Amino acid sequence: MKVLVASDSFKGSLSSIKVGEAVTEGVKRVFPDAVTRIIPIADGGEGTVEALVTAAQGKYVKRKVSSPLGEPIEAVMGMLPDGTAVIEMAAASGLPLVPVEKRNPFITTTRGTGDLIKAALDEGAEKILIGIGGSATNDGGAGMVQALGGKLLNQNGKELSPGGAALVDLSRIDLSEMDHRLKDVQITVICDVDNPLCGPRGASAVYGPQKGATPEMVQYLDGCLSHYAEVIRSQLGMNIRDIPGAGAAGGLGAGLLAFTKAELKSGTEAVLDTIKFDDIIGEYDLVITGEGRIDAQSAFGKVPKGVGTRAQKHGKPVIAVVGSIGEGAEIMLEYGLNAIVPIINKIMTLDEAVENAYPLVVQTAERIFRLLRTGKALNIG
Repeated sequence: MKVLVASDSFKGSLSSIKVGEAVTEGVKRVFPDAVTRIIPIADGGEGTVEALVTAAQGKYVKRKVSSPLGEPIEAVMGMLPDGTAVIEMAAASGLPLVPVEKRNPFITTTRGTGDLIKAALDEGAEKILIGIGGSATNDGGAGMVQALGGKLLNQNGKELSPGGAALVDLSRIDLSEMDHRLKDVQITVICDVDNPLCGPRGASAVYGPQKGATPEMVQYLDGCLSHYAEVIRSQLGMNIRDIPGAGAAGGLGAGLLAFTKAELKSGTEAVLDTIKFDDIIGEYDLVITGEGRIDAQSAFGKVPKGVGTRAQKHGKPVIAVVGSIGEGAEIMLEYGLNAIVPIINKIMTLDEAVENAYPLVVQTAERIFRLLRTGKALNIG
């Protein structure tokens, strides 16, 4: 028996790799001679760099970058053997990097994300994959542009200050000193939200409050991004205001589209394409996937859907091992999953489940494969 384990992480408890190791331990208890392979999968958020570096046997690269508050910090990105750089913008511009009492999207900047893109270019990247979840910013990617040599000027010809509030003063965009290497690199942005840049579903209204914005600040920031979009339209000839995903990461999606000609793509699909999942799956008999909680929302770009859909095309059965099952999870059976099995084996608190996640996954995998062995003995299937 050959088993491919391609799971997302269980947020807050197990990384994708640890889920794979736990499943493998459970498999081996029943089929000691089984061949297993762990391919960690992510959807573009936390763990994407680790997943891709591990799956492709790449390397980690550390660089000093600017934090959302402009302080020097160390951030990690990945370099894959095929010349692809993998960046999580949260590593440089993420919300956890800003203490709660200092969260203020008026001043937080994406300059550190620009620093990471520049570092990728310095490493000779031919492609750059950027996951843009979990930002602390609302500057439309302005800081990123400035880090890459672009100039965002006010009416007096002076550079804008960091942060989303400064965008209201944008008068002129000067890209004459923008890093020329951007023209030769393909940038793919992993984005699993479809929010536009402005309006009731825009970056400021939907995500601003979690970054420290009051209702009054949300309204002001939305106006700033609207002005930003208008200047980009008039001077660069690109209308990014209503593009689905433009509002991701405080408008970083819009900035990447406008200034780097990036392509927005579903996170899971981008990861599966990067590791050439379709070339791998053919040699395995069964696929185990999973995530911390599976429900109706899992049908919108989550790892089990991506893995299940591709496995279905190859005629491979898929079992999802999950932390818990939520409302509407049965829809996932339409996307290549043959069964969904939760790891909870008795009444327990969330803290208990998180603390014991590894042995629970091991035990669940063991139960699954004992059932498979029984079915094999009965010549079922």
